Amino acid sequence: MPLSEVPFSVVPSLPSRKVAAVTCNRLPPKTYGGNFSTRKVAAAFSVSRNLKFVANSASRDENDATASIEFDDVSIPSDYSELLEQARKATDLALKDNKQLMEIEFPTSGLESVPGDGEGGIEMTESMQLIREFCNRLINPEKATRTRIFFPEASEVKFARESVFEGASFKLDYLTKPSFFEDFGFVEKVKMKDRVKPEDELFLAAYPYFNVNEMLVVEELYKEAVENTSRNLIIFNGELDRIRSGYYPPFFYPKLAALSQTLFPVMETVYYIHNFKGRNGGTLFRCYPGPWKVFRKVRNRYVCLHQQEAMPSLKEVALDILPSA
Repeated sequence: MPLSEVPFSVVPSLPSRKVAAVTCNRLPPKTYGGNFSTRKVAAAFSVSRNLKFVANSASRDENDATASIEFDDVSIPSDYSELLEQARKATDLALKDNKQLMEIEFPTSGLESVPGDGEGGIEMTESMQLIREFCNRLINPEKATRTRIFFPEASEVKFARESVFEGASFKLDYLTKPSFFEDFGFVEKVKMKDRVKPEDELFLAAYPYFNVNEMLVVEELYKEAVENTSRNLIIFNGELDRIRSGYYPPFFYPKLAALSQTLFPVMETVYYIHNFKGRNGGTLFRCYPGPWKVFRKVRNRYVCLHQQEAMPSLKEVALDILPSA
């Protein structure tokens, strides 16, 4: 039975959710609460990070993504504007390389923050602001109406239209909608084939991590509307490391755990930042098509300790690479 044909599911809803210059030489699993609380959208909207929404990027040089940038030398950004521009260029290159499924992941409570530093609803609002700015940079005006952004719930679509995305031409949609038993972890899944329109070209799934059903619906979106088509899908701040690290026991979440073998192998992580705190702290970083790098901050400078082509596990970085550096 297809995922979208199952009307209701019981799942635990999980709450949450300036750097320096760099020189170069080549994560313990996240911990979260497991209670049945429901998602709450931030009541008030305020633009943080001193971001100013740029106009849609039709006027930029169409070839700047392939300009003479040595991606092996790209390093940790100094602010969110630089971060978004790095992510935009990385995504442009991935699209040119025909990557259909892409991941973008970075902290939203500060470039040096770690999971748990921010309150869930505030982090989601910050992600929403950053998504708007990212889309303005990436997508030309004439393609805005062919871009569909999926938020986790219908309530967030309403909030986005009235605040961050007010006046934008992007199509706003949702992955799940609340049921009568929402407070007990019940949600009603949305049939992706009913949400997608023929003219859609690009999908962006916004932070699908609060409820385990959200990533399962993203998988359905990929299989029903992206795979074997010319469309593309970006998963933006989906906290996929929860799944990679085995946070969800396969015995209780077999479909979610299976994503590591089914969906993730066809996904390209085009932009990624994950911080580690403590005595052996550091940062795991990647900007497509460059290698994966592990940095450490030394006297207000980021030094590259290690780099490799394949993504290392968070456990490997935390227990092997950082302590031995």
